[in-house]
Amino acid sequence: MEPLEQAPQAPDLTAGGHELPADWLRRIVLIWSGYAVAMFAGNAASYAGIWYATETTGSPLSLALLYVLAFLPMGVLSPFGGVVADKHNRKAIIVACDALMALTSLALAAWIAIAGPSFAAVALYCAAFGFMSGFRTPAYNATMPLLVPERHLVRINSMDTLLGSISMIAGPALGVLLYTSFGLHSALLLGGIGAAAAGVTMLLAVIPRKQGAYGQSGAWESLKEGACALAEQRGLLVLTVGVSLGMLAYGPIDSLMPLMVHGHFGGDGFAASLVAAVMGAGLLVGSVALMAANPQRKLTRVIVVAAFVVGGGAVASGLIPEGGYWAFVACIGVLAIACAWFNAPLMTLLQRSIPNEKLGRVMGLFSAMNGLAIPAGTALGGVVAEITSTPVFFRIDGAFILLLAVSLALSKSVRNLDSIS
Repeated sequence: MEPLEQAPQAPDLTAGGHELPADWLRRIVLIWSGYAVAMFAGNAASYAGIWYATETTGSPLSLALLYVLAFLPMGVLSPFGGVVADKHNRKAIIVACDALMALTSLALAAWIAIAGPSFAAVALYCAAFGFMSGFRTPAYNATMPLLVPERHLVRINSMDTLLGSISMIAGPALGVLLYTSFGLHSALLLGGIGAAAAGVTMLLAVIPRKQGAYGQSGAWESLKEGACALAEQRGLLVLTVGVSLGMLAYGPIDSLMPLMVHGHFGGDGFAASLVAAVMGAGLLVGSVALMAANPQRKLTRVIVVAAFVVGGGAVASGLIPEGGYWAFVACIGVLAIACAWFNAPLMTLLQRSIPNEKLGRVMGLFSAMNGLAIPAGTALGGVVAEITSTPVFFRIDGAFILLLAVSLALSKSVRNLDSIS
């Protein structure tokens, strides 16, 4: 009796519908290795610039301006970056952005070494970061589903937050050390080296080509198509807008933390970098917890809980008296844990729900919403803090985030996402 023939086993697929390569994890590790170096070096460089501005100006509006320069270009350009990512080679876009950022950082480091540090040089570094991110971020986020299976999307998206948190733990302290010991130019030099490392590892990685018809429509028509793809799912649209409003509120918290330490608690540069390190440690703990749980359902519930924790932490931080530096550090640590629970669940919902041929455009719109929300919130927060005080602003901002959390929790269309995700 002849043995029954077994049906050929269907190949594993990536979240984007491609056949999963046997070495997919090795490719991800290669990309992440360069990305981790770039994030660590970039955090060191940016924090050195922020502390230089804190010391030399002491103004909330000056710090707000730097954040506006870093995120406003991202908000304006991300929709077009998403169109470019859908129509052209995403790998080439990422490599080009990393190379240009590296060259810009090195040029600014040379300028500072020759002419001395200046607020203008720091502002140009922030603007260059925002410009490159407007094209790199949509291309990068749309590339990940081409490389990993759907069951690991939450973990992969959490890993991006994890890498960022690790770089926040030691990056700011290294940036302040380089700034105080060798000068601002040394920190920007490190930032350029990190960007170059990310470009090289991405260049070496093998990334599948996109499949599907992308059309030849113009930029505005393509943006409209991406917006329509998101608007077809009301709950997803409401949740995306809600998270962007949360970023509007979070932006000034991040930008005003050095001034809170310096002005309210009387701390120095290393006291401020310790708060940044605790923020990174909290993000690390939150990311590891999310990766370990690897939730496949109830993702919106994770986001809503995170909003309640962040809002409560911000209100508590604003109520701490001048002698309570360590209580402030503890509040920021708890707040940071929950901050790790926003991006990965929402990114996973978008990557699962949006067709691959429109994913770049939707990611571009999402980056634009965040990119516009952060500078708008930072500018508004700087004005409020200037008129009142930094602690009062923390209380007002936390109350807004709590109100946002309640609104998302009460939204039926948002809750319905948990039944299908």
